[in-house]
Amino acid sequence: MNFLKAEWRKLAIINYEIDTDVLLPYLPKGTELDFYKGRCYVSLVGFMFLNTKLLGFSIPFHRNFEEVNLRFYVKKQEKGAWKRGVVFIKEIVPKPALSLVANSIYKENYHTMPMKNQIHENGDELLIRYSWKDKSWHSIQIMAESTAKPMEENSEFEFITEHYFGFTKKENTTSEYEVCHPKWDCYTVKDHHLEIDFQKIYGSDFTFLNHQKPVSVMLAEGSEVQVKTKKFIH
Repeated sequence: MNFLKAEWRKLAIINYEIDTDVLLPYLPKGTELDFYKGRCYVSLVGFMFLNTKLLGFSIPFHRNFEEVNLRFYVKKQEKGAWKRGVVFIKEIVPKPALSLVANSIYKENYHTMPMKNQIHENGDELLIRYSWKDKSWHSIQIMAESTAKPMEENSEFEFITEHYFGFTKKENTTSEYEVCHPKWDCYTVKDHHLEIDFQKIYGSDFTFLNHQKPVSVMLAEGSEVQVKTKKFIH
């Protein structure tokens, strides 16, 4: 059953290499960390939620909005095959009702903050900027070529975007939900700029990101998505 249908568009993805010891306390039971060429990643992701429907219904004033999240990558073996998914450290949205629903039903770690976006195409350049505010403004900005291209097989971009499950740790239990979407096209990133205090937003475990350069910066076009109803697996 579809819990949510929407479009995820213009996903700005900032990837960092991280020590596995930092993530182990956040690892849901029954999952293990997923690696790309021996590297363990954490990603800061900003994007647009568009045409959102919950259980088939549009909610007034909650159809189009920004989200920014910090996530890492895991896998879980089931019936001889791997399910590859993500775990969210924190998800930021601009509407209190969104946080209430997500935290109540999906037991995710959603927080409500003022947010804004800028998406501007000028000739062959595309500017994407997502901003959110606690006591001060934080932002992700990417300048890219304006034409998206298909992803390359076995690429870093494919690894980052081809995780089709969400796993959530809640005390001694783990819940799982499936996210369905086609492969995403990607834009060639020309430049990026970050204004963010990771310690203020995500806590002392992630302070080191204030002083670490990303290993890669990506911009995905996105697509329509369907989020299935969650189930408990442990």
